[in-house]
Amino acid sequence: MTYDGKVLALAREAVSQRKVNNAREGNIRRERAFESAPELAVLDAEIRDIMSRTSLDALRSGRGAGQAVRATQARVEGLKQRRSQLLCEAGFPENYLDELVTCPKCRDTGYVLGESCSCLDELYKIEQTRLLTDMLNIGQQCFENFRLDYYEAAPDREKMAKVLNRCKNFAKSFDENSLNLLFIGSAGLGKTFLSASIAKVVSESGFSVVYDTCVSVMEAFETQKFDRYSDEASGSASSIKRYLSCDLLILDDLGTELTTVFTQSALYRLINTRLIDHKKTIISTNLTEDELAQRYAQPIKSRILGEYKIQHFVGRDIREVMLDRQLG
Repeated sequence: MTYDGKVLALAREAVSQRKVNNAREGNIRRERAFESAPELAVLDAEIRDIMSRTSLDALRSGRGAGQAVRATQARVEGLKQRRSQLLCEAGFPENYLDELVTCPKCRDTGYVLGESCSCLDELYKIEQTRLLTDMLNIGQQCFENFRLDYYEAAPDREKMAKVLNRCKNFAKSFDENSLNLLFIGSAGLGKTFLSASIAKVVSESGFSVVYDTCVSVMEAFETQKFDRYSDEASGSASSIKRYLSCDLLILDDLGTELTTVFTQSALYRLINTRLIDHKKTIISTNLTEDELAQRYAQPIKSRILGEYKIQHFVGRDIREVMLDRQLG
């Protein structure tokens, strides 16, 4: 799995915030306990002092570090037993003053022996889902809510049932060997809906997923190229890195961007780099295959039409169907 840098940074911030929250709660607990039993403050300070001095002695002793630690262990345990006794007498749990951690495995660092902890991976998924939800309504747009009955003609319904099953299989078995997909069809036929459904499943499986419109992607490339010293340039560079490196890129509305020599070059770089790096892409467009061939240069056309599995979306605009049904 390739981590999305932006999402990973957010997940790390969440881990750090857990540590801050736990430290704050620990301070509150100490204040409560010390107020109820002042002797606890003396014991707590003595335990901390011993542990601190033991750590310094261990560093100075070098090979004798183990002996220095063992020499004070019994004393510290005795003090802790007395602390537990006082806590219980004051009406608190005996572990009330123990260090608070949300994840015992990594102790709220996010890493265990240099590898990401499962808690960080879980937060990564949460943050990625949140970012995708900001762009796509993946709460409502999921395979379970895809309505085939909106495709009124039987042939259209049969074709869309096949498209739905292919999208489900793509999402369920997504890996580096998956195909790239090209969604072709008029507006309002469910291309974005099924893109969101795929994004939901693939992101929940732990893969990095980025969704954006072709217009926004091209704007990021233009800002990086022509406004490299502006305040937005660093953000654009970060976005481009995400577009190029994520496990799955969903590029929506191909054909709505302004067609220039530069955008053709940027689009070729995006598509070709991801193909070379075996990163998977879903492209959706309202253009027909003939219109794609006419609009884009041969290198782009050959890669899109030759390397992507085309899914044809058919039928009548679902918004029109819904409106007709509401009006009776």
